[in-house]
Amino acid sequence: MNGSGTRTGKGWGARLLVALVLILVGAGAAVWGLARYQPAARFLGVTPAAPEAVMSAPQQAHANTVPSPRVPSSADNSRLLALESRVAQVENATERAEGSAGRADALVVAFAARRAIDRGVALGYLENLLVERFGQQHRAAVATIITASHQPVRLNDLVDQYQTLAADLRRGGTEDSWWTNFKRELGSIVEVHRSTRPAVNAEARYNRALQRLSAGDVDRALAETMRLPGASRAGDWTAKARRYVAAHRALDEIESAALLAGPSPSA
Repeated sequence: MNGSGTRTGKGWGARLLVALVLILVGAGAAVWGLARYQPAARFLGVTPAAPEAVMSAPQQAHANTVPSPRVPSSADNSRLLALESRVAQVENATERAEGSAGRADALVVAFAARRAIDRGVALGYLENLLVERFGQQHRAAVATIITASHQPVRLNDLVDQYQTLAADLRRGGTEDSWWTNFKRELGSIVEVHRSTRPAVNAEARYNRALQRLSAGDVDRALAETMRLPGASRAGDWTAKARRYVAAHRALDEIESAALLAGPSPSA
């Protein structure tokens, strides 16, 4: 009994071992077959389906396509015109500011030069400023002003010197005859003239010239003095008066130019 039972147990153990080996062999064969045969693996859901190929050619063609230009609308045109108008306004305002600054600088230089000439002092640094501001277009006027500053003539000096020449200006020159001097002296005492015309005797002329000279009208005072009988005796005063007139005419010229001045040439 015991012998037969032992053989029976060994027989079942051998069978189980053989079955296990067969199972392992079958599993290995199935794995090998699925690995070698992809359609069967995809059918059983073991291997995922391969992703479809992505076509890049259409994308490249799309990337190389140049977009068509955008047609500006009426609103865009309006905004563009508004911006252009603002830019033009800014440019005009800038030009006006530069012109005002240049005009102010030129007027300051011109007024400072007149003050120096009237006071009879040297121009100093104003000489270079006059040349820079006005020398290009008003060369003669600038040269006259600079020369006058080197030989200053003040209005008060002209008046004082004119008063000291009163007697010499009233009487005739050395080339006049005694008869001419006699008639002149007689005319200074009594003169008949129309009320609408000024007196032409030496006394009246001298008084008118002195009055105009004291008021600063040197030009007309000089013209009246040249009609006096003793004008030849006042050569030094006449030369100074002419320099004074020339200098102030030059000052008037550069002041008029300064009123119309724009930016300085160096700007």
